[in-house]
Amino acid sequence: MAKRIQFSSNGGPEVLEFVDYTPAEPGPQQVRVRNEAIGLNYIDTYFRSGLYPAPSLPSGLGTEGAGVVDAVGSEVSGFKVGDRVAYAGGPLGAYSQLHVLPASNLVHLPEAVSFEQAAAVMLKGLTVQYLFRQTYELQADEIILFHAAAGGVGSLACQWARALGVRLIGTVSSPEKAARAKQLGAWETIDYSHENVAQRVLELTAGKKCPVVYDGVGKDTWETSLDCVEPRGLLVSFGNASGAVSGVNLGVLAQKGSLYVTRPTLATYAVGPALQAMADEVFEMIASGKLVVDISQRYPLADAAKAHTELSGRRTVGSTVLVP
Repeated sequence: MAKRIQFSSNGGPEVLEFVDYTPAEPGPQQVRVRNEAIGLNYIDTYFRSGLYPAPSLPSGLGTEGAGVVDAVGSEVSGFKVGDRVAYAGGPLGAYSQLHVLPASNLVHLPEAVSFEQAAAVMLKGLTVQYLFRQTYELQADEIILFHAAAGGVGSLACQWARALGVRLIGTVSSPEKAARAKQLGAWETIDYSHENVAQRVLELTAGKKCPVVYDGVGKDTWETSLDCVEPRGLLVSFGNASGAVSGVNLGVLAQKGSLYVTRPTLATYAVGPALQAMADEVFEMIASGKLVVDISQRYPLADAAKAHTELSGRRTVGSTVLVP
């Protein structure tokens, strides 16, 4: 018997239940992990609310964690009991003491990176890796715009951009978050609560705008983001923190300069051997000190609902982990 967080209906944080359950034995190509730390991410609130449907109810929650292999399936060859591992990606159920998942979702975790660091960084770090190294391969001295620069993904993006010699303009909602983004490596910040983002981008780029804009906020920033992309530039819409973008008018892309738009997801990039290679790059950035994982909040697993309330209320900074 073990403990987990589950939900039997969609809704706010109050639908999360802390319950006893019996973990499954791993199937032939599965591994069971004893979690040491669990990552908290915005996507978790999408599944809880119903924006993203869970396969069935009641459902576990969470897709990111780190721990030690507890049992392996009969056909698993790359992992053994006792291995240090981390994961990001389905199935739902990481908010638990024991989690069964496909071996293909796991990566080996080096001793130089702690369980909490890995749980806090896997989804966000792999996201920044594919955004900066694959979706658009950033070059030194480029000026880019990154929304929510003081958040979990943004905190890593500021540091990674600095390591690449890229000038990142980060949007923030307060002077405190502006200072934080600057400290982490942002070249400039724009406080959208009282500054016009598109106008400031024009000023900061001497009228050129940005070759690429990264937008994980969604509905609230969509039109502003389009206004910040240079002709034939790329808008990378990778999240829905404010709600999903809908009713897109493709003609607007022509009017604003033959723009490109992509809506990538980690699952498309982190496939097969690429997953370990991407994770290795993230772990190396951490081990070398170029990426500092700021875990600003820790909650017992039983307090997952409180953690969701704080996350949705934008009262968190950096990363949050749940501890089983």
